[in-house]
Amino acid sequence: MATTKKTDSGKPAPKQSAARKPAAKKAAAKKAAPKKAGAKKVAAPVAKPEKKVSAARSKAKAERKAPEKVPGRKERRGIVVSDAMDKTIVVRIDVAQKHQRYGKVVRRSSKLHAHDEQNAAGVGDLVRVVETRPLSATKRWRLLEILEKAK
Repeated sequence: MATTKKTDSGKPAPKQSAARKPAAKKAAAKKAAPKKAGAKKVAAPVAKPEKKVSAARSKAKAERKAPEKVPGRKERRGIVVSDAMDKTIVVRIDVAQKHQRYGKVVRRSSKLHAHDEQNAAGVGDLVRVVETRPLSATKRWRLLEILEKAK
């Protein structure tokens, strides 16, 4: 009479599937499997050498054209008011809205910090920025393109 394995609680232990078997048992099962007659041997995969990124490719990546619209991300146009920090610009976003009750045009502005990888933008430039993951304590935007250089 065959006895079943029991756990500490006294219940029968569940059977292990092939996916849950230890790696050593899987390897032994593969070796024990009968080989088909006339089966071709498959060469072991050859390790590929690491790719080296050329200077031209990295330059082309840096000069890539900005996309028209980034899906699912907010996008703003504004004027650069500071570029004193390294790889960071401060952009002023101006908004003109009509007052709900009085109808007068009210101008508001907000400043945000944006990441500028190449330090390309200067003070007075009109730029397009897009929302991104938090890059620092204050940076949540990234420079997409410079629309107009300052004169």
